[in-house]
Amino acid sequence: QVQLVESGGGLVQAGGSLRLSCAASRIIRSFKTMGWHRQAPGKQRELVAAITSGASTNYADSVKGRFTISRDSAKNTVYLQMNSLKPEDTAVYYCNADDDRNDYWGQGTQVTVSS
Repeated sequence: QVQLVESGGGLVQAGGSLRLSCAASRIIRSFKTMGWHRQAPGKQRELVAAITSGASTNYADSVKGRFTISRDSAKNTVYLQMNSLKPEDTAVYYCNADDDRNDYWGQGTQVTVSS
């Protein structure tokens, strides 16, 4: 069973930065795609950013230019660097991994951006 453990969430003022980490219990290059999703209260979960095994990335329009997804294969960890945070970025952020057979999720980490 794959485990994904997120960390790095917290409370930050608008304009600030946070870096989320997702540590996987398996070699991350074994996953077709890894990504970050978020879910705000009363809203559906949405994709924020993703990175493929070939290191291609894609981002939600709302975060382009502000968020960066990256990975450290030696640490089996994927990161989400979030800059210029806005109150509307407030949500629970979930790490996700897909290996074509299964979809794995972390427990989530809360990000709160105050205005």
